[in-house]
Amino acid sequence: MIAIVKPALLAVLCLSQSLTAMSRVPNLPAERPNILFIFTDDWGWGDLSCHGHPYVKTPNIDRLALEGTDFQRFTVASGVCSPSRAAVVTGQFPARLNIDGHFAWVDDNARRGMPDWLDLNAPFLPRMLQAGGYATAHFGKWHLANNMIPDSPVPGEYGYDVYGAFNCSGEQMPVHEDADNAIAFIEQSHAAAKPFFINLWMHEPHTPFHTVPKYRWRFRDLKEADNVYASVLSHADDRIGEVLDALDRLGLTENTLVIFSSDNGPARAARPTALNLQHDTATGAGYGIGGAKGITAGRKGYKAALFEGGINVPFIVRWPGKVAAGQIDTVSQISAVDLLPTFCEVAGVALPASYQPDGISQVSVLLGNEKPLREKPLFWKADAPWPAQPERPDHWVSYAIVDQQWKLVTNQALDHVELYDITADIYEKNDLKSQHPEVVTQLRKQLEAWQQTLPSQPTGEVFSATRKK
Repeated sequence: MIAIVKPALLAVLCLSQSLTAMSRVPNLPAERPNILFIFTDDWGWGDLSCHGHPYVKTPNIDRLALEGTDFQRFTVASGVCSPSRAAVVTGQFPARLNIDGHFAWVDDNARRGMPDWLDLNAPFLPRMLQAGGYATAHFGKWHLANNMIPDSPVPGEYGYDVYGAFNCSGEQMPVHEDADNAIAFIEQSHAAAKPFFINLWMHEPHTPFHTVPKYRWRFRDLKEADNVYASVLSHADDRIGEVLDALDRLGLTENTLVIFSSDNGPARAARPTALNLQHDTATGAGYGIGGAKGITAGRKGYKAALFEGGINVPFIVRWPGKVAAGQIDTVSQISAVDLLPTFCEVAGVALPASYQPDGISQVSVLLGNEKPLREKPLFWKADAPWPAQPERPDHWVSYAIVDQQWKLVTNQALDHVELYDITADIYEKNDLKSQHPEVVTQLRKQLEAWQQTLPSQPTGEVFSATRKK
């Protein structure tokens, strides 16, 4: 294993005592399942060969789709990294924590009214699973703080027995060591007879693009920028395959829930940009935004947009014998805030009595039980310019709400709105506000009521000491 661990917790992986009996969900196995959550960075909905990409090849992710279900109406809680990730681990809309953008330098966080890291007192998924007897680990990107904030809490303080990460304080794990460390943790947890939960949060295809000659050669007939983009996706896909192979080798495939997804839609340059090298303080040198060739398969907008191109991302679920194989679900509305209650139900872990989730458990949906459109609305908040910038015409939305089939998007002042039937119009081409003014009125009231529940500023021990300087 890597050195970035909490030494006092290494013994957790060696425990063999029996676990406390816990209530279980009907139709789930008596042996509690392992959970592997693969969360990529800026991977567009169309950046999979099973989603029809013209030249990117992702045979290992395609294998997950073949052996599981492709849920195509999944949305994340933000169009950018940090708030999207905060929603996953807390099960709450990130605006409740004043996390509306990515964690950056302290001055930038302060200017945007953000904390400098995710509050240690926030509800946290791995902490809940850890208390329920799971071995927990995080490998890969963090970005619930930043490596430029040296006094921010390390991932281990949030409920991970073992971690290796980058975009966090302390030592930065090399980006390509994520799968090797995940496999080692799986082996150790299996030897200790412990169910495990792993966040495998991969760097790809975020900038800088860290290419490897083997993968550049694999796509040598493509133009250079396309070659760079395809090579990093292919490298990530191979690493995912290595982890899947390890599950097979250890006989854990049948009892492991595996989910593949992305934190937001693909990054794209706002204007033609040369393919140049850049240096990142967390991950090192690689190619910059000129190599970003991600696609949304026709969805409007890209990363940082609250249109579907920014928030509707891949969500492929494999759980042999539980989740149907080779199926495509184009109906079920699943959100990133649903993952915490879903994973806890799968694990047989009760939610804390004081916890107020914004999401709902989707276990029934994953198991193939049809449901009507979700009854609990979804909300988004972002920092977006108005009027829309000519070079980024789909990045003006500051608030959005989805309730049943309706999606309302609006600017910061709520004086310009658009309305879409998102179940029938995934590409958001037909603005229906003039045909359904009563729906606009209703959704605007819901959105305004939600705004009233949000804090005006961050509170608690969430500020770096460097702010005082």
